[in-house]
Amino acid sequence: MGDQKSFDWLDIAKRLQSIAQAGLEYGHDKYDLERYQMIRDISVEIMQHYTEVPVEKIIGLFASEKGYQTPKVDIRGVVFREGKILMVKEGIDGKWSLPGGWADVGHSPFEVAKKEVFEETNLNVKPLRLLALFDKVKHDHPPDMYHIYKLFILCKDLGGNIQPGMETLDVKWAGRDEKQILSEPRISQKQIDIMFEFLDNPDKPVMCD
Repeated sequence: MGDQKSFDWLDIAKRLQSIAQAGLEYGHDKYDLERYQMIRDISVEIMQHYTEVPVEKIIGLFASEKGYQTPKVDIRGVVFREGKILMVKEGIDGKWSLPGGWADVGHSPFEVAKKEVFEETNLNVKPLRLLALFDKVKHDHPPDMYHIYKLFILCKDLGGNIQPGMETLDVKWAGRDEKQILSEPRISQKQIDIMFEFLDNPDKPVMCD
């Protein structure tokens, strides 16, 4: 599933889905609406073929939204202590990532970063600044059904003991030379290396794809 052909077809499926979703929301002619629904159905077929996810689940997650389609937003808190970065072992796959998750409606990015760090590590932090805004498809992640923007927010460590939360199996401070088995849908080694670059150079400009 990770070869270039899969990436290309998944990108096509997402683009078709975006066109179909907008057309179904804003179109009026019944024949055009039928055609947009056909486009949506084709996008689901492509997605199912290259992900092997059941059609019913794809329809529920990928092809049931209304209105103009926009990217989903994933927010990660970046916290350092004594030259090490805060990492969590994800309950969903037992692999390591930075604390974080989907942006919540009604919360600002800083509020989400603070909340996610606390919920996953029991650590109180103060968000300081945006470090990077990445387009997930441009980085070393496996293909995804969604188009996702990833925000990395630097947070000040306010002290205290760390412990896993409801969605995490473990939590630790990891040195820059420690190589983890990473939860690749959520983080890449290159992105972790970039976060350490910000530790070395606090004035490094915000990165954006």
